[in-house]
Amino acid sequence: MPHSSYFKQECRLCPRLATFLDDVKQKHPHYHALPVAPFGDVNARLLIVGLAPGMHGANASGRPFTGDYAGLLLYQALYDFGFSNQLESTALTDGLKLNNCRITNAVKCLPPQNKPTGDEIKQCNPYLAEEIKTLPEKSVILALGNIAHQAVLRAYGLKVSAAKFGHHKFFDLPDGNKLVSSYHCSRYNVQTKRLSMAMLAEVFVDIQKLLTK
Repeated sequence: MPHSSYFKQECRLCPRLATFLDDVKQKHPHYHALPVAPFGDVNARLLIVGLAPGMHGANASGRPFTGDYAGLLLYQALYDFGFSNQLESTALTDGLKLNNCRITNAVKCLPPQNKPTGDEIKQCNPYLAEEIKTLPEKSVILALGNIAHQAVLRAYGLKVSAAKFGHHKFFDLPDGNKLVSSYHCSRYNVQTKRLSMAMLAEVFVDIQKLLTK
């Protein structure tokens, strides 16, 4: 997906994140180490929102959920349910294409210890808000994890208390879109059995139903 007009690859609004990315680029010259652009179908009705790029995943590859463990379950589900032409996402040059699906993050830059601050999440929120405005009518937004869930609510100008996060939960958004929440497909959640491939597949079964309405 080409960089959208609202997305700023050179964004340095968060000093802590910008400095951290500079340091990472010095240590790993071949890493992307910049804000990570959304990826996928520009006309998609399914928008998937993650937390932030991983150090050796999206931060390295330049594509959301690509190159680390977190993408394994997600891209398998996308392939199984017809949103992707390939089972795995490994690099920008791997030929992977998404159909009716786009992936982004609540925070576009790699945060230290994978933990963005509240201010950094809010600072990046206008990018997510602008992206949501590009969605067609009756779209579905899948939020992976509570931070992504709250970021979507904030992007709509809603209080985070408007909808409590929970796995496989649904919430009607003001513009007619639907918010679906799921546990994040992180290594930790999979290893602790909080999330399994079967659980994620159940979420996608219902997402498909919503998209065919």
